[in-house]
Amino acid sequence: MESEEVQVGQQLPDVDYQGVLRALPHRYPMLLVDGLVEIEAFRRGVGIKNVTFNEPYFQGHFPGDPIMPGVLIVEAMGQTAAVLIVASMGARAGGNHVYFTTVDEARFRRPVRPGAQLRLEVELQRQRMGIWKFKGRAVADGQVCTEATFSAKVVTGAA
Repeated sequence: MESEEVQVGQQLPDVDYQGVLRALPHRYPMLLVDGLVEIEAFRRGVGIKNVTFNEPYFQGHFPGDPIMPGVLIVEAMGQTAAVLIVASMGARAGGNHVYFTTVDEARFRRPVRPGAQLRLEVELQRQRMGIWKFKGRAVADGQVCTEATFSAKVVTGAA
């Protein structure tokens, strides 16, 4: 499918953990998305993050009351959006990185604790002059935990 042009809204195959590793430069402990289970090219994607007690931040956030830091939930939404961009661009994304440019309107509604499975829902609001603006939310057990809008830029040939 690399030679075919991907159409806006086209359903793309799920991205497993190995696909995430190919799409993102992030590695442990900063890789915060395990895979994408729904992808509509250039429109929306749903990432999954299985939150385990083994996450390094639980050691200090907070001892006796482990809570996933909200900024890392927003980062997980950003990584989901980056995989969506790379999957949508296909071969054209080769060698490029996706960087946050803004985070706005972040709201932290409820804590995320070990054992949660985060559903990271991102939706492209617009794309202009190389800037991709998304609306995202993280849901666990059917309840919204975090919401934010954020922008990203695809940087060609990033080192």
